[in-house]
Order: sequence, then C-alpha cells, then structure tokens
Amino acid sequence: MSTRVLRTLPELLDDAVARSPARGVAFPDERGSWPDVRDAARAWAAGLAARGVRRGDRVLLVLPGGLDAVAGTVGATLLGAIPTPVNPRGTADEVAWLRGDADPRVVVASAELLALAGPGAVTPAEVADPAGGAPAVDVVPDDPMILLYTSGTTSRPRGCVHTHGAYAALGENLVERLRLTPDDRFWTPLPLHHCGGIDLLMGSLAAGCTLAHVGTFTPDRAWRQLVDERATVAFPAFDTIWLPVLDHPDYDPARVPELRTVINVGPAERMAAMQARMPGSTQISCLGGTESAGFCCVGSVDDPPEARAGTSGVPLRDMEATVRDPETGRECGPGEVGEFLHRGVSRMAYYHRDPATTAERIDAEGWFHTGDLVRRDAAGRFTFVSRLKDMLKVGGENVAAAEVEGRLAEHPAVGVVAVVAAPDARLGEVAAAYVELTPAFRDADRDVLGRELVEHCLAALATYKAPRYLEFVEEWPMSGTKIQKGALRERVAADLAARGVTEAPRMSRHLTAG
Repeated sequence: MSTRVLRTLPELLDDAVARSPARGVAFPDERGSWPDVRDAARAWAAGLAARGVRRGDRVLLVLPGGLDAVAGTVGATLLGAIPTPVNPRGTADEVAWLRGDADPRVVVASAELLALAGPGAVTPAEVADPAGGAPAVDVVPDDPMILLYTSGTTSRPRGCVHTHGAYAALGENLVERLRLTPDDRFWTPLPLHHCGGIDLLMGSLAAGCTLAHVGTFTPDRAWRQLVDERATVAFPAFDTIWLPVLDHPDYDPARVPELRTVINVGPAERMAAMQARMPGSTQISCLGGTESAGFCCVGSVDDPPEARAGTSGVPLRDMEATVRDPETGRECGPGEVGEFLHRGVSRMAYYHRDPATTAERIDAEGWFHTGDLVRRDAAGRFTFVSRLKDMLKVGGENVAAAEVEGRLAEHPAVGVVAVVAAPDARLGEVAAAYVELTPAFRDADRDVLGRELVEHCLAALATYKAPRYLEFVEEWPMSGTKIQKGALRERVAADLAARGVTEAPRMSRHLTAG
C-alpha cells in the first residue's frame, strides 16, 4: 500500500474553489460554481447548527437532484455531522424505516416531499441561513463523512458509514484512473442518494472540474445535457439507464465529440454492443458497491477492447482485492470463480447500528466479504460473474444468472434483461427470464419472439441453463438504480402457483419452453 495523506470533503471543496472558481455543478435547470457551492454549504451549516445539529449527528436529506442536495450534503459535513441522503422516489414506508434506522437530528425535504419525509421535516429554505454563522469544527479524515444506504434489492437496506478520508481518497483515485483535469465535464445520471452520485461529486471536487448531473433522470434530459454540457467523461453505469439514452431518437455520437470515456457495467456481450454504438468514445467497466465507496476496481482506457468489455480492471490505488473460495477460504487462482473480497482506503468503516453484520462481513484481516462471485485473469483484472445469491441450482447444477442474461443480451431484440430462479418440483429451480424489448422489436409477435429467444439460448448454452419461462416487460421493479430481483422471483413464483404449475416443460435442443 502506498503512503498518502488522507483528506476531508471541506478540504477538497476549498481546493476546488481556489483552483477552479469558474467551474462547479451543472444541473439541467440550475448551476453553481464551486464558490457558490461553498457559500450555500456554509449557509446550510449555519442553519443546521441553529437547529441543534452537532458533530456526529445525522441529517436526513429527502431531496431531488439539485443544488440543495449538494449544498445540504456538504453543509452537514462542515459541522462534523453526517449527511444521510435517501431515495426521494421511495415509498412512505421505506422512508419511514430509513428515518427510524438513521435516527437523524434534523430531516430536510423539498416542499413537494415533506409528506414523504414525515413529521417535523423542514424545507431547505427553512434551514439555510446565509446571514448566520456556523461554529468552527475541525473535521479530520477519520471522522464519519456520510451514511449511505444500500439498495436493498433482496432485504432491508443497510447503512454504510464512510469516513472523510475514505471518500476523499476515492475522489483522488478517480482523477488518477480516469485522467481527469479541471477542463473536464464529468457527467452522471446516478442520484445523489446513491454512492455513484457521491462518487462523481468527490471526483469532480478532487479534479476541480465540472460535475454535470441530470437531476431527475429521463432519457431526453440526459441526452440533451450530454450535448449541452459537452460531456467528456460519463458514468451512466447501468444498462437500464444508458440504453434508453442510446435509443433516444436524437442520439448521434457525432453530437458528443468530446465524450472520450464512458463507464458502464454489464455482461461482455452487452458491453461490446454498447461500445459499437459509441465509436468516438472508449468504454470501460468498474466493480464495487456501496461498501467500497462505489468503486474498488476500474478498467483502463489503455486495455484492449476485449479486456475493456469483459473485465472491470484492477483495483484503485490503496485498494486490495482477492478471490476466495466462499466455502473453504482458499485463494483462487487465475480464471477460477470465487467470492470477491476487498479492503483498503475506501472500504466502509462500519454498518450503522449493526455491529453484528459489520463483524460478519469484515473479517479479522480487514477484508470485506462482498457476496459477489468474480474471476481474476492473469493480468490481475477482475470480472463480475454473479451474486452468490444470484446463482441458480438447476437439478444440482450451478447456473449463473449473469451467464444467461449475457446470452440473451446478444439478441438484437433484447434491451434490458433479468434472469431469476423459478421454483420447480423436479429440478428445484429453473431459470425465468424477464425481457424489455428494443424499440425495433416492440411490435413483433411476442409468442414467436419468445420461442426464438429460447432457441437463441439453446444454441450456446446447456439445456439446463436455458430459461424455461420468459416474460416481456415494459417496467421494472426498481430499488434506486437496480432491478429488484427479489420482486421478480416472488412474481414468477406467485404466477406459477396461481396457474397450478409445479414443474417446468422438459427442455431439449429443439424444444422450447412453454
């Protein structure tokens, strides 16, 4: 591990103000320079202090993407408090649970979200006090900086606490790996309650460049902002976000000539297909999660195309990663699949109010056990294979949902795809696929297309891997930016039970599923 001086969010902001006073944060309908952000953050700090917020207190933020979300996040940290942004698109029950778990001193919500935020919530206008003075607080790198909740795709979200030093280092590492300069326009649609949105805020501060943020995502707003802000580096991350942008009727890569790097995740087949639609940009991938401050590994633009499509690169500076057999703990060799473990400067400090799970997931050597299955190549690049819980056991054989998704993604009709386990009396469980069609195929005969997609799988996969059930969808159950596979598993199980189906159709090379 290299020697580095850990820093804090207020230090990064002060440096950005000094280095790049004309740059800052750009949303589609509002923008502010870094000096503007610091002034607004100081006003928030003064107002929060007047409401009794002190070092270590949580400040729950129920805000759409905008300058208030940035100023509120930064302003709380100026007091040594811990901003806790939550999904403004959540349900009242979800927000109430998060509020109860976070136990905040103050809850701040935009006017239209006050009912969602619950009793006692106040608006940014009621908090920010430009004339007030906030107490001077000496924030240090080991202080908690932010409380971010995981997406909760399979269970209740967990609150990940990250320190200033961890997130400042992450921002600096993005500058290094992505070669960011003050002249960049770093673009993302990932919300500011998500680690991805906070990542780009920290990276933009560390670089002193402009953060271009979509705010509330729609494909039209995203595409227009990419063009209008002349984005140079983009982090859409998920195909559920990026494919609708590529499918926008006005999409033309020639209109974003300065977009040099795009960071996405997905099966190699999907990555290659998206790269083909962006001939002027270099697409790379990444690997991590909320517990690694978003990124642990990031690909390199210098890698060959097959490595950029098929791997997520090597760990960032001062991060370590390894692959272990999840049952024996043995370190896996190149090409072997095992659990992804990481430790280092940007690993989370602990789960909020959950010491038992913290001890369960972080071992005595400091390794965080992610529950992700990966492989590592001879060059040390990591590739995501599946979640441990996303492995199907079909008649005793392991099937990675990601492998079936990758095969389906090769078909031109398939836009977004998710494969989950369906219960089966004979085999234990079988694959069920949910598919969102690309625009060109939305008027196709779906019975015929469904059979074609299963045959497409059978042409490359073992019969036990092919989906026995396939359903076309137009909307997805989402948790933040991720598809809720738990909801899809419940859906297929309930549908089969309602139809009295206990056993899937038998599968052969030329006999498709019913």
